[in-house]
Amino acid sequence: MICLVTGSSRGLGKEIVKEFARNGYDVIINYNKSEKRAYELAEEIGDKARVLKCDISNEDEVKEMFRKIDHLDVLINNAAIASDKDPLEKSAMEFNRVLHTNLTGTFLVTKYALEKMDEGSIVNISSTNALDTYYPESIDYDASKAGVISLTHNFAKYLSDIRVNCICPDWIDTEMNQEMAEDYRKKINFIKAEDLAKLVYKVAVDKNINDQIIKVGNNSVK
Repeated sequence: MICLVTGSSRGLGKEIVKEFARNGYDVIINYNKSEKRAYELAEEIGDKARVLKCDISNEDEVKEMFRKIDHLDVLINNAAIASDKDPLEKSAMEFNRVLHTNLTGTFLVTKYALEKMDEGSIVNISSTNALDTYYPESIDYDASKAGVISLTHNFAKYLSDIRVNCICPDWIDTEMNQEMAEDYRKKINFIKAEDLAKLVYKVAVDKNINDQIIKVGNNSVK
């Protein structure tokens, strides 16, 4: 059994890779910029891991990544970026860069992954920002993650032998979020990345779960 996790050299993606490896899967670690961390994670896991570089927003790179994959059982669309600032200060290029990575990238990876999957499971990582914890400075991120929910429903309807689900977590206690101001962090009930990874695994392997949008956490920081 083989699982590909996009954006998995650190953060939630890293914990998802480790969870699947613990459960006997061969894992493919995807990275765009964090090469050193990707290979360190592969070394930690051992023979069950391989590393593939790919910018998921670049269709040629996505095609090339899947040329190196013979078969896939599980895809976790985790890779995403954010570029927070006042919405009126965002340019079209900045806005579209976030959408192109988070939404178009998820579409591209899914599209080409399907050529390698006979059956199995896809889990998309969205956010509560697509449901009920909106932040104006993250307007492009929020829109992209709402689009990921739409992709989930559409692919679930389109596919018959592959289940497609979506998990929408609130704030996750990852390295990136540890850079927040301490007084702001105290207002947040963070989700542990390793706990969320266990849920991702459960959703991926449970054949009774399909076309579900699963919310995790309940923060609303003013």
